[in-house]
Amino acid sequence: MSAFRRPQAPAALLAFATFTCLALPAGSAWAEFPDKPIRFVVPFAAGSATDQLARAVGQAVTQEAKVTVVVDNKPGANGFIAAGDVAKAAPDGYTVLITTNTTHAANEHLFKKLPYDPVKDYAPLTALGRGGQIMVVNPQVPAKTVGEFIALAKKEPGKLSFGSGSSSSRIAGELFQQMAHVELLHVPYKSNPLAITDLLGNQIQMMITDTATGLPQVKSGKLRALGVSGKARSPLAPDVPTIDEAGVKGYEMSYWFAAYAPAGTPPAVVGKLNQMLVKAARSETAATFYQSTGTEVFTSSPAELAKFQAQESAKWGRIIKAANIQPE
Repeated sequence: MSAFRRPQAPAALLAFATFTCLALPAGSAWAEFPDKPIRFVVPFAAGSATDQLARAVGQAVTQEAKVTVVVDNKPGANGFIAAGDVAKAAPDGYTVLITTNTTHAANEHLFKKLPYDPVKDYAPLTALGRGGQIMVVNPQVPAKTVGEFIALAKKEPGKLSFGSGSSSSRIAGELFQQMAHVELLHVPYKSNPLAITDLLGNQIQMMITDTATGLPQVKSGKLRALGVSGKARSPLAPDVPTIDEAGVKGYEMSYWFAAYAPAGTPPAVVGKLNQMLVKAARSETAATFYQSTGTEVFTSSPAELAKFQAQESAKWGRIIKAANIQPE
């Protein structure tokens, strides 16, 4: 009785099959991305505009991609802690920095040395939004307009203080001083919500902060709005004039949000994260954040974000130099 023998596969076919098997694991691994929770690292405290954005977008990603998103707040040190954490993270797509122009356009002009490189240490993913800020004062401050606040500040130079918990907020205040020709005392905080707490207690007298943080306090009557920092009035506070129209001609200051992965993240993963984040930002789930804070939905490709970041860095450098702020 003769033994049954399988036909032998041609050598070329065997070689192709071997190559395919060797090549598939890497490709298939990225094809399955994401298959575990993604961590969104935020440089500011819970309740800040960036935190609110991260949670809104994270919720949308969870609903759309069926993957858990964990928001990890690492406030303090002008965003150094969070930015450094992501720069050193594994470049596998599971750690994403949800940040602003503070870490990726302003800090390099405000500090002589950074613990991270805003260009070399990251893979740009997408822009996520942009918006203006609102100038608010404690109700005990006897100023109901920008003009009255300027007059009060000129009467007692250095007595009135302003707080900031981000570079955007700080530069907005510094630029105001320069353009209004007043002298204010700057008090730094780890994040804007912490500064707002002291503003509510009148430990500081003024802030120019993101609308998401400041406007709710205005609507509750706990703070008084004097002006908004954009080129036009905010649809959320149409009765509040721009700082420009209130008397500081040419004043304009805005901020933006964006997402970055660690440098070295595979292009396929960068592409997937871009698709997920853009879809999430433009979803109905995230719409509540954008609409309630007056934030413009602003998304991009990774290449467009890289170009935008370079332009913004140059712009912030000019603003900081014009404000005569020396790097620390």
